[in-house]
Amino acid sequence: MLFLLSPAKALDFETPPVTPTATQPLFVSEAAALVALLRDKTPADIASLMDLSDALAALNVGRYQAWQASFAPPDAKQAVLAFNGDVYEGLDAPHLSLEDLEWLQDHACILSGLYGVLRPLDLMRPYRLEMGTRLATPKGKNLYQYWGRQIADYLNTRLSADDTPPVVVNLASEEYSKAVDKKVLQATVVNCVFEEHRGQGQYKIISFMAKRARGLMLRYATQQRARTPTDLQGFDAEGYAYVPALSSPTSLVFRREQKHQQQPFG
Repeated sequence: MLFLLSPAKALDFETPPVTPTATQPLFVSEAAALVALLRDKTPADIASLMDLSDALAALNVGRYQAWQASFAPPDAKQAVLAFNGDVYEGLDAPHLSLEDLEWLQDHACILSGLYGVLRPLDLMRPYRLEMGTRLATPKGKNLYQYWGRQIADYLNTRLSADDTPPVVVNLASEEYSKAVDKKVLQATVVNCVFEEHRGQGQYKIISFMAKRARGLMLRYATQQRARTPTDLQGFDAEGYAYVPALSSPTSLVFRREQKHQQQPFG
């Protein structure tokens, strides 16, 4: 069973990594080709393309200029330790054991607009390039066309022969999961849905809460050494509970009540 995760916009390259163990990213030449295109753009171009403030546009223009197709600390850091958004706060990788990180490396993939796919311990340089960015390349008008079937082809190589049928658990956002060509992917895709009680019997997906829950789910799967979707049904972090009546073989639904939402995350 393989887990898919989105990256985060926020990055942490200041905190020292908890392990020196690291691997090299998979699609360096493809990333370098994208960086070459981005280097030709002005800060104003980047601000318009990515809907960024002038300050963020200037920061990322500097990142593109400094980017190199070689990866070593301190200029590069393991992806799962470098990303720093809601998902990664839920996952809390710096406080996983080294054995947990090894399992995570073997069972999770982080989708990326620039790097295509990052394994958790792959080194990466700081960047900003969302998968939904309409960056024109020789392969098409956006990054979905740029990556084509390449991401799905790679994921197929990661599927375990012991899994019958092979399963990919999608913990990524729609923006990123769309980059996986489902016609090429040789696996059943299982989605996890996280809903919050909003009163009067109504439950809704709240974006930032769902993001954190995805990280919590991957942490749970890692520590439980989950092998099948059934193993995920016991997930109960921060008040979530599995709802069998709303779930299906390809959709696992988890809900929680307001009293748990009001507690501070930590």
